[in-house]
Amino acid sequence: MSASPQASVGTAAATSPLLEGRSLFCERDDRVLFSGLDFHLHGGEVMQVQGSNGSGKTTLLRILCGLNSNYEGELFWQGVPIDEDRESFLASLLYLGHRVGVNKILTARENLRWSCALHGPVSDVAIDEALASLGLAGYADIACRNMSAGQQQRVSLARLLISPARLWVLDEPFTTLDVRGVKALEHLLAQHAARGGAVLVTTHHALNVPCELRRLNLDTEGVRLDAASA
Repeated sequence: MSASPQASVGTAAATSPLLEGRSLFCERDDRVLFSGLDFHLHGGEVMQVQGSNGSGKTTLLRILCGLNSNYEGELFWQGVPIDEDRESFLASLLYLGHRVGVNKILTARENLRWSCALHGPVSDVAIDEALASLGLAGYADIACRNMSAGQQQRVSLARLLISPARLWVLDEPFTTLDVRGVKALEHLLAQHAARGGAVLVTTHHALNVPCELRRLNLDTEGVRLDAASA
């Protein structure tokens, strides 16, 4: 049964947030993208970042991942300023940008081995299971250049099943996916949240996930944070 908005807020208040932003400000080309932005993300939650084109969605994600230092404000991971323990934060983070993150010359298996190397070696069994979960059973040793755009995207998304990261930051991950791929990814997001993980995702897709879903809206009228239940 889906939780009511009131229950969702109560659950969030009962625990400390994994990720928190306070008074975030960012401008680009003398235009303010967001100002006074506050948000918090708890374990067990999926947060969808919404907004019109150019509203700062990708910029916000890159700031959170340490890829853009052009901002003001404070960021916290498990109550500790990220700048004070960035190594711990990065070890808990998996970021997938809006471009398909595969080397097309390499096979699916080689891509996953390489991309997960920072967290230690990955077994062939784990790789095969991850690919199969995304509809790519038997594709492990096929070069990505011989796959469709949607299949390449699913190879990239297979990293989610192999990485031990608790926080997933995903920029337009539904791009190029077919209906089956969309359902598979929504299942992964809900499964990760059910295990106590957290997801921050930008997408124009109407998310349908059976877990606590919150929406962070960046628009021309400012910023609003809405609690929503799936």
